[in-house]
Amino acid sequence: MDFSSDPDRENIRAAVRKLCADFGDTYWREVDRKSEYPEKFVDALTEAGWLAALIPTEYGGPALKVADAAVILEEINRSGGNAASAHAQIYTMGTLLKHGSEEQKRKYLPALAKGQTRLQAFGITEPETGSETTRLRTTAVKMKGGRYIINGKKVFISRAEHSDLLLLLARTTPYEELQDKTQGLSVFIVRLKRALADGRITIRPIRTMLNHHTTELFIENLEIPARDLVGEEGQGFRQIIDSWNVERILIASEAIGDGRWFVERASRYATSRVVFGRPIGANQGVQFPIAQAHARIEAAALVRDKAAWLYDNDKPCGPEANMAKLLASQASWDAANAALDTHGGYGFASEYDVERKFRETRLLIVAPVSNNLVLAYLGQNVLGMPRSY
Repeated sequence: MDFSSDPDRENIRAAVRKLCADFGDTYWREVDRKSEYPEKFVDALTEAGWLAALIPTEYGGPALKVADAAVILEEINRSGGNAASAHAQIYTMGTLLKHGSEEQKRKYLPALAKGQTRLQAFGITEPETGSETTRLRTTAVKMKGGRYIINGKKVFISRAEHSDLLLLLARTTPYEELQDKTQGLSVFIVRLKRALADGRITIRPIRTMLNHHTTELFIENLEIPARDLVGEEGQGFRQIIDSWNVERILIASEAIGDGRWFVERASRYATSRVVFGRPIGANQGVQFPIAQAHARIEAAALVRDKAAWLYDNDKPCGPEANMAKLLASQASWDAANAALDTHGGYGFASEYDVERKFRETRLLIVAPVSNNLVLAYLGQNVLGMPRSY
């Protein structure tokens, strides 16, 4: 095993950290207070080329690896920012790159690489089915000439208001006609801005406890040409798994970044805050939870690194990607609680930013995949136990 740092990857880390320095605590505090989309930050990421990370050079991208993308998102969160404002443009690439046609890649990827187009929305979750993706009800009916007519509802579709394109999963074969229930779903590229202008998609924002810009989508008689079907009809569930594995790895990276931010802030405050004549960090009750959180974050980072290596080397990585997300989100939440406890009353004051990051990192235990579903996946698919749901 080689645990030495990759110089190129460390250069990426340094460059992202430098960019993030222009968007400090005050910037993120203000966009959170106003519930605004961090447009200037996303524009800066785009101009620097980081959102095009996984796009191959023949389409204008830098052809970075998932391990590189992991560093980008980790560093954003470690710097006090919120990578969720832009991360989907990176992880949705898994489906398009592996299953998209050459025509689709040449049509969409160069514009994405240049920042002329945004692919920030992934339309999977529905109100009635939640995490039971194989039961989704949005339908795509094939018409004469090969075009599809799509109708349905989606929920918790983040950044839809700030995206030009939407990667959409819809049912092309009725559920009751299937023997293999993972079939019958298909992926489509939707020109979202056009669909909104035509009134075929309506967006309803969902107000949440954090500044996440998530929405409901109402789709009515949306016409999609056959050329915007990604891959083979009916194989969409398997196709999005490629994006899901990347998503798990990158969400783990964001959690690791959050966790390191919490540990660094808590350590700094515990060292500088003096009560009863000595730093509060000299007390084991303060020091040990921070140290424990640090150890758990470092352990999660090792699993994340393994998952990224497996993906980048075209090896199966489902268990590792899911374990990375599970461990990293738990470790970050431990760090968040340690930081809040360390800061005492100041942890609840917005000017210290702990409460903002506390809200942001709590989401990662629940979404984009619930940790309980990760445990169910590991129990059934890795350990061979009976299905638990």
